[in-house]
Amino acid sequence: MPHKMLKLSTLAILVAGASQASAAVYTIEPVSTAGADQLAAQEYFPSAQANADSTPVSMFTTGIKPSAEGENCFTGNCNAGSYDVAGTARRGTQGAPLSDAVAFNQNRQFVNDLSGLYNYCRDDLGYNTCDVWARSEYFGYGYNVDDEQSGQGLGGLQHIQQTWKNNYHSNAVALDNGAAVTTKADDVSAYPEQGIGTLQDKTTDATLEGIADNYSFGTSSSAVFNNNGVYPRAFAKRGFVNIDGTPAALLNPVSGDAFVQNMGQTMANGAVETTDGLLVVGSSSFAQTFTQDVDSRDPNTDDINIGLGFNKDTFKQCATNPSNLYSTFECQFSSFANEAAFWLVDASGNVVKSGAMGSNLAAVDKDHDDVSAQASANAVAMVNGSPVAVGYISRDTNSSDSYVMEAAFFKPTADIDSSWTQTAIPGITISTGDDRNYEYTMANDVNANFKVVGIAKSHKAENRSYPQKMFIYDNATGQTKFLDSSVSSIFFRGANGDAEAINDHDQVVGWVDSETKNQIDGSERRHRAFTYIAGSAAQGPLKAGSVWMLDDLTNDPELGNASVANSYRIISATDVNNAGVISATANYCAGGYQNLTKEAQCSVTEKQVAIKLVPKANATDKDIIVRKAEEDEPVKRSGGSLGILALTALGFIGFRRRK
Repeated sequence: MPHKMLKLSTLAILVAGASQASAAVYTIEPVSTAGADQLAAQEYFPSAQANADSTPVSMFTTGIKPSAEGENCFTGNCNAGSYDVAGTARRGTQGAPLSDAVAFNQNRQFVNDLSGLYNYCRDDLGYNTCDVWARSEYFGYGYNVDDEQSGQGLGGLQHIQQTWKNNYHSNAVALDNGAAVTTKADDVSAYPEQGIGTLQDKTTDATLEGIADNYSFGTSSSAVFNNNGVYPRAFAKRGFVNIDGTPAALLNPVSGDAFVQNMGQTMANGAVETTDGLLVVGSSSFAQTFTQDVDSRDPNTDDINIGLGFNKDTFKQCATNPSNLYSTFECQFSSFANEAAFWLVDASGNVVKSGAMGSNLAAVDKDHDDVSAQASANAVAMVNGSPVAVGYISRDTNSSDSYVMEAAFFKPTADIDSSWTQTAIPGITISTGDDRNYEYTMANDVNANFKVVGIAKSHKAENRSYPQKMFIYDNATGQTKFLDSSVSSIFFRGANGDAEAINDHDQVVGWVDSETKNQIDGSERRHRAFTYIAGSAAQGPLKAGSVWMLDDLTNDPELGNASVANSYRIISATDVNNAGVISATANYCAGGYQNLTKEAQCSVTEKQVAIKLVPKANATDKDIIVRKAEEDEPVKRSGGSLGILALTALGFIGFRRRK
């Protein structure tokens, strides 16, 4: 008997010791909600003010400040508080993503009405909720279903298109570590145009794409102006850089007519510090796109519901009669062919060099029926002392939708203001003809080792899903591999995902579908953030070649259901610096989810928030405790309506960070 008691006592001591051990390898640090709170407090349309007051503003991360050389939070050698997080706060739905050169990467510029949004969801996402999703993206979240045309929701494409008659209230603000960022587009000095009118306060939308030292950068819409009772914008999008809080605009760097220079868009997607300043990469318009005989570019003005039709002949004259740019409704729908571009910004905010990064697209036929030539640089890194940018170029497939976006990298032949070469990434070439393999391919990020991560959108359905596959390209070997089931069971066949970033230790982060159920019933899957150690060296407790859901790496059962660790479900990881710190977007449940499982429910209203994941110093693989699956079947969504977080998840395929 004493012998047995000794055994039990020893076991109890061991169990007690184990229960006191630290778990998890990442600590969750919430990012300030100050900017989101500021947006929520701003005045909105009277017809939707009650909806705005009762609906949480959603936050997204896009990037994290780089760490200093040699810093490593896995060993405790870092200052995690110095790594600011870039992002955006958004009220309601976006309608057309500000971070996309063309909406939803469709290489078309006519996803501009309700039917265009529905067709995109049906043809590319394959959900049975596309009718609900399209209406919410067009009319705004929480719109009046009994009176769609005048029942204003939060955000939405109609909200933007009705600006001409109804003015505008900001739908998105750029965030630097959670604080709202002022862009050059908020300043009247940014608009040299004549006859545009009086600038209206709090009418820009903006996203911050990244932070580097005392620089931050991103893309903003134009402010709205009162021009004799109508409310035009000067342009749709313009890149910006802030230096110690002082904003500068990134103007169109390519030669073009006055129309392109005035209304053409620019975008700041990625940047890297050089000895001469901040090298910013993105895209810039080089020509207007217009085809007289194609009607699909025209918006359905019945949806816009301001009593104005759309005259194609008037639209065509926008480029030839600049004096009418800001007094003509049709000119607000001007669309452009775009090419990859760069700007070198010095410490005083001056653009000292700028230009196009690809071949002379001005010599290319800018239009092919419904589509136009498009190219963009999404990220840049210094490789052996020289910049390498990645993104996509236009590829002619000799099919009905001739121009498609194909993943590529860009390198200068000498200095950055010399010519740049553009090279399609091998292994994911888009096939020609109507029976294509991919709808588009795109590179999202590159590291100092010249490894590239990106996505390839399948052109063929798998169980009603059109998978967005992930790839990693190694320039040293010239090989491209997909992140699929051969890498990890997390990347199951038919899964959607996005490899968003890679650091110089070859640690990849992004998001992937977390449910393996097929999509025959047309329902969406949950998204969850992951990390993949793609290099040959371990990162702290994360072994080389291992893949983890970040929800598992933050799980700490000993702290209980109400802990900070159990108050978040991480839906997207957007960037990772060399110290191992990750920027991410998460669903937040105040007081913790009901249990620790993957599918746990929240007893209160969830909010979408920005977080930072900091490695725990000296954590080991024994600190990783994988979350269990819910024993009961997850609560099913109704096909008749979607909550704000479900709609956000649907929109994530069209949303990605820039570095």
